[in-house]
Amino acid sequence: MRMRTGQVARQSGVNIQTLRYYERRGLLQTPPRRPSGYREYTTHAVGVVRFVKRAQELGFSLDEVEALLDLAAGGPASCDKARGLATQKVAELDGKIASLRAMQGSLRRLVATCEKPRDQRECPLLEALVDGDVPARRRSTP
Repeated sequence: MRMRTGQVARQSGVNIQTLRYYERRGLLQTPPRRPSGYREYTTHAVGVVRFVKRAQELGFSLDEVEALLDLAAGGPASCDKARGLATQKVAELDGKIASLRAMQGSLRRLVATCEKPRDQRECPLLEALVDGDVPARRRSTP
């Protein structure tokens, strides 16, 4: 079955510009054109675009997605390489999660200190900014 650009975009859940970008990046093969000039995709293109989007949702960059697409075309022998990429991604995400948890803890402490009476408050965020030589904004008095 042959499809036009808009049909592939709709079925894939992306816009037409994304589809064309994937073509330019080489993630999606450039389809042949009809005599009228319209691109003529196969249904396989929808599967490829959905693969790209699912991989991105898992945190893979487009460069990594390209490697995954190559591995997917390689069959079961590529499983070890795909597992290696996924393992790297898990380690990367673990680092991001740890960083986010640290930020969350700092913000919770900030919120907790804001609940104290005004004369007992300390603002570690503002203190860090001042200690880091970030100029404090001065209020002008009318």
